[in-house]
Amino acid sequence: MERKAKIIRETKETGIELEFKLDGSGIADIDTQNGFLDHILYSFAKHGKFDIKIKAKGDIETGSHHLVEDIGICLGKAINESLGDKKGIERFAFFILPMDEARVTVSLDLGGRAFLNFDADMPYAVMEGFESIIVRDFFEALVSNSFVNLHIKKDSGINPHHIIEAIFKAFGKALCIASRITGNNDIPSTKGML
Repeated sequence: MERKAKIIRETKETGIELEFKLDGSGIADIDTQNGFLDHILYSFAKHGKFDIKIKAKGDIETGSHHLVEDIGICLGKAINESLGDKKGIERFAFFILPMDEARVTVSLDLGGRAFLNFDADMPYAVMEGFESIIVRDFFEALVSNSFVNLHIKKDSGINPHHIIEAIFKAFGKALCIASRITGNNDIPSTKGML
């Protein structure tokens, strides 16, 4: 069975169509109206080996917040849906990723309880309309809709571009590891369900 999902979200602020395949090869077709957001989502897909297609439009004349947050909602729903019953998955993972002067650690649990610990302060910057402070909002939306326990920690770094890109790459790598099928068909929980 293919682990994939298609999510469509239409609001007065945004219109998003997102296709996500967990067991992919890193193929990405992304158009969010924001080049920097396209770049970091492509990095997530490439390094996580996920296939992803996103066509998104939004009221970017008011800033990128609505668009970024709603893509987080859609990606979170797609991750949750594509995981299915979670039989045989690794469940837990972490990844430490260096990028120039930045180093980020991401650890996660696909156990079904939503929680975000975002410990990644960075200078305020605007990259093609994408504000560095929006990264936390993206992951809050994603976690709330994927039911992932996610810890993001900046170990070092001063350049917001490097820090943000390292976060998205490390998240992709950790999600790839945690979602992989181990060959054991059990639910990875003493409760017998996730």
